[in-house]
Amino acid sequence: METFKLKQKSGLTKGVLYLMAITSCLVVANNYYNQPLLGDISREFAVSESMANKVATATIFGYAVGLFLLVPLGDSFRKKKLIIYDFAVIIASLLLFAFATNIYILLIAGFMIGLSSVVPQMLVPLTAQLSVPEERSKNIGIVMTGLLIGILGSRVVSGLLGEYMGWRNVFLLAAGMMFVIWILNALLLPDVNPTFKGTYRALMRSVLTLARKRVDLQKAVVRGGLSLASFQIFWTTLVFHLERPPFSAGSDVAGLLGIVGIGGALAAGYVGRIADRVNKKNLLVASTLLMIMGWICFGVWGLSYVGLIIGIFIFDVGLQAIHITNQSIIFAKDVDATNRVNTVYMTGYFLGGTVGAYVAGHAWNLYGWNGVVSVGLLTVLILLGFLFSRL
Repeated sequence: METFKLKQKSGLTKGVLYLMAITSCLVVANNYYNQPLLGDISREFAVSESMANKVATATIFGYAVGLFLLVPLGDSFRKKKLIIYDFAVIIASLLLFAFATNIYILLIAGFMIGLSSVVPQMLVPLTAQLSVPEERSKNIGIVMTGLLIGILGSRVVSGLLGEYMGWRNVFLLAAGMMFVIWILNALLLPDVNPTFKGTYRALMRSVLTLARKRVDLQKAVVRGGLSLASFQIFWTTLVFHLERPPFSAGSDVAGLLGIVGIGGALAAGYVGRIADRVNKKNLLVASTLLMIMGWICFGVWGLSYVGLIIGIFIFDVGLQAIHITNQSIIFAKDVDATNRVNTVYMTGYFLGGTVGAYVAGHAWNLYGWNGVVSVGLLTVLILLGFLFSRL
């Protein structure tokens, strides 16, 4: 323990850094376990695919609410204490989901999972706070890579386990993993003093002030929200697409395609190493063009596994590169308010994702895969237009 405390003065130790990355990976995965399992959930509770899709929407919306209400507390309370308490809520929410008896309990449990699984968004600012300036972008990239692998790897795990063990066991296992990682963080996570003195009301007012005064943060919110909306449009409907001919596949196949996304996330992790040395606007434009190319693959070759695999890899490289670049930009200022800065950005980011998941369900219901591709492509075209606008 003393070793961790001594070394954090000059930067993060590798041990702590990778604990943060692993924690981010496993905690954020809770938000996405349900997505390859929506078809199974729809059948078990005898509800429509559109209704089952609302479980994913409720979870992402809960995450956005948690980002806004809970993450700012990391600047006014000891982050470690806050994170340790939050793990208890995560575990309880996962157990509620696993033992749900109807779709409405599932919606509540999904919301609570999202609300509580905001630990990674406390760890990313903590990484920025503890890192020496010349290592900040690199360290953020490492933790973000863990987080992004969790987002995509969760689909692999839940898809495979759900196919052979049932969807409820996925959430029971997740609760068990959370207990183990809870103990490790209680033992090893560094503790830092809060940087904000004042009431919760004053804290939230300062969040809104940051959102109002920082134009770079506002632009990052728009970029991030549009990119995640596009991401959710694809992933929340993929399982329904795969259940139809010519695939006629189950949740295991939907999950396995997440492996391709992990490759994209790892490739995008390189962006954290170069973000401070290249023109960020050019990097954002190139990343958006990759997302557009991904949607073109989904539209033209979306009835073949080859088309989906190529599209997913390209698409995810673009998405994650945008996200890491955004964070490199927003954390360059107000280093004593990193949690609040992250709150503004990530709340907008996941509200965009919530809208994307909601729109995806209706697009699928009305127009099938062609409708999904159309709205997904439109979202990133709007993002590209925003990058070239004078706003």
